[in-house]
Amino acid sequence: MTTGYTVRRTINAGPEKVWAVLTDVAGYTEWNAAVVSLRGRIALGERLRLVSVVDPKRTFTLRVAELDRPHRMVWANGMPLGLFRGVRTYELRPTSDGGTEFSMVEAFSGPLAPMITKAIPDLTESFQQWADGLKRASEA
Repeated sequence: MTTGYTVRRTINAGPEKVWAVLTDVAGYTEWNAAVVSLRGRIALGERLRLVSVVDPKRTFTLRVAELDRPHRMVWANGMPLGLFRGVRTYELRPTSDGGTEFSMVEAFSGPLAPMITKAIPDLTESFQQWADGLKRASEA
C-alpha cells in the first residue's frame, strides 16, 4: 500500500463535537474550503458524492466502508478487481485535556497505483484546508 497524504491537528474540542462536524454532510461547504460539494448520507455502506476544489469537474463516488462513532471513519473507492483503490481514514483520539487528536490519511494501493498516483494532483494544500477548517468549526 502506498500512502498518499496525511494531516494531523490537535483540536480544542471533544471527539463528539469534532465527529458531529465531520459527519454533517449539509455543513461541509460551510467549514471545508477543500470541498465544492458533498452529497449523500454518512452511514455504514452508504455512497457519497464528493466534488473537490482540486478537480471541480470530477465527482468522486465514495463508499463509507467503516464507521465507529466518534473514533474512526473510512471512505473508499476504486477500480474493479482491485486494480486501484483509494482509502481515506479519519481518526479522532481524545486527549487528556478534553481535546481531540485528529488525523486524516489517504492511502492508494493496487497494481495500477504507481501509474495512477502520478496523475493525481498534489493534495497537500487540500488536506491542510480540510484539517484547518475542521479545527475552526469544531472549536467555534
